[in-house]
Amino acid sequence: MLSKSQIKLITRLKQKKYRLQDGFFVAEGIKVISELIESSLELHHVFSVTSFNIDANLETMITEAELKKISFLTTPNKALALFKIPEVEEIDEKELIVALDAVRDPGNLGTIIRLCDWFGVKDLICSLDTVDCYNPKVIQATMGSITRVNVNYMDLELFLEETNNDVYGAFMNGKNVYKSTLPNKGVLVFGNEANGISETIEKLVTKKIAIPRFGALQATESLNVATATAIMLSEFKRG
Repeated sequence: MLSKSQIKLITRLKQKKYRLQDGFFVAEGIKVISELIESSLELHHVFSVTSFNIDANLETMITEAELKKISFLTTPNKALALFKIPEVEEIDEKELIVALDAVRDPGNLGTIIRLCDWFGVKDLICSLDTVDCYNPKVIQATMGSITRVNVNYMDLELFLEETNNDVYGAFMNGKNVYKSTLPNKGVLVFGNEANGISETIEKLVTKKIAIPRFGALQATESLNVATATAIMLSEFKRG
């Protein structure tokens, strides 16, 4: 049975300030929670209508009605869990790094984290105004990949100023990525959904690259940022 204090703790974690203050994030769904439990993340507690067969001190059985009270989903998915937000690891600049400049959509960030996981990118740098990776919608979209990608929020401008690696940026007027010789390390920057890479960050880009349009009318203005990330990472990993 859920207590009032548990309900209060869970529901307030929808807001970033309380996630930072309390040090927890919410994950929902049997599949996602199971994967997170098997990872290095520390489980705080799970509330479920079906048992995970874990330490009884970490699990509370609840009803569908109770789950609906605490779920952030329109259709609750059998279980909700709280995990401790992990410490950020040091960035490895000897590998390819993806950097995001003010990406705001939770679904896009979640998909980009999954793409980093798929293509073996260990480090994802986010500008301070990029959506929080522990936003419940981001966690759902990552489908467990959040456990295998080191997401680091920092002053992106300062990082790019100090790095010794080439900084690649996705621009409409860049060099055709399919005709470019791409390295196995560097920083690959993607910009905001509506405005692209900001002028401040653009000045620090050393190599502009583009995904060419093949449509006869050339009418599509741009690609979704997650779609562009998938194409670019595929080309970088293909070499």
